[in-house]
Amino acid sequence: MSRYGASIGWPKKNMGRFVVASVLGFVGCALIPQREYVQYYQVETEKPYDDVLAELEGAIADNNFRITGHSRVGKVIRDRGVKGFPDYDTVQFCNLTYAKTLLLVAPETIRDMPCSVFMYKKQGKTIIATRLLSTDTNNKDLNQFSFKINGILKQIVDVAVEE
Repeated sequence: MSRYGASIGWPKKNMGRFVVASVLGFVGCALIPQREYVQYYQVETEKPYDDVLAELEGAIADNNFRITGHSRVGKVIRDRGVKGFPDYDTVQFCNLTYAKTLLLVAPETIRDMPCSVFMYKKQGKTIIATRLLSTDTNNKDLNQFSFKINGILKQIVDVAVEE
């Protein structure tokens, strides 16, 4: 017997409250809209990894974005003693003019910033991808602007893999 008087650690009088709260919690979760679909644009190339990374950084700058972060996950893991661990990188970047426009159109789009590209090697190929902005919202202005930004993101990725 627990100090609460029930062998399971809960007073019997609170069990009904727990059941009601649980049911309401599950019902409440069911009422929350499902997360929107996240689309990616991905390409692969046999071009050397470091060349793709260098081209990516150039393409970002050429499109008036500034790199705000670069996570070299694979390198850091190798530096911690895991020999032969493959390269994995994420590059984050932003254009403040585009960011301002996007935030004025839809403040919730802060979740999509900064833009990012991720890269890794798989079966001898370099994979590079970016997350695209949703273009099927209820906000026409957001959809149009997102379509424009997605075009730029795809172009950045395509330039990085060009032979």
